[in-house]
Amino acid sequence: MKVILWIWRFLWKTALWFFGLSIGLVVFYRFVPVPVTPLMVIRLFEQGFDEKREVRLYKDWVSIDEISKNMPQAVVAAEDQKFLDHNGFDFEAMEKAWEGNKKGKRVKGASTITQQTVKNVFLWPARSYVRKGLEAYFTVLVELIWSKERIMEVYLNVIEMGDGIYGIEAASQYYYKIPAAKLNRSQAAMIAAVLPNPIRWTPSRPTAYIRGRQSWILRQMNNLAPVGFGK
Repeated sequence: MKVILWIWRFLWKTALWFFGLSIGLVVFYRFVPVPVTPLMVIRLFEQGFDEKREVRLYKDWVSIDEISKNMPQAVVAAEDQKFLDHNGFDFEAMEKAWEGNKKGKRVKGASTITQQTVKNVFLWPARSYVRKGLEAYFTVLVELIWSKERIMEVYLNVIEMGDGIYGIEAASQYYYKIPAAKLNRSQAAMIAAVLPNPIRWTPSRPTAYIRGRQSWILRQMNNLAPVGFGK
């Protein structure tokens, strides 16, 4: 009986600590720039053990007001066209992905910008049911505590945009030698085009596939209503 009681108390205290720390961290990052993410640390270790790769970490946090309005428009067009309307989950895309998986097809687009932000800031990249559960939990928290503008700001500052390159300011400077505030539509669409795999693809040497994806994103940017974030 004492063992059961001890286990119950341990689990209860662990749960309280988890909820307290997780909620506190989400509130904290509502106002404070994210200094580093788990993926950044993992990539540094990967670079360190790979003789063919340079160990580097380029990142420079900028506010959403210092980012060209073309960039939020481009990532919404490319990654999550219902970003302004959903509460963190695109259930229609999730259903399509589920049906595609059952048929042996890989369907892209089930992960929203909010979910990608949560995965980058709070979690690790490996796929598992535990991580997916935590991702859902943090997605709900972030949508409750952060504004859509803040989600976009954090997303554009932490996502991987190249080998050792994180955030739109670092990417703009590295690929185009300009600040993020001066990105034009074509440049923004090109950066958004490589986001599914920024280690494999690069805006500086786009393949025919990436060129085609850039053109598709530009058309989607024209068709969508203005997102309204950025300079």
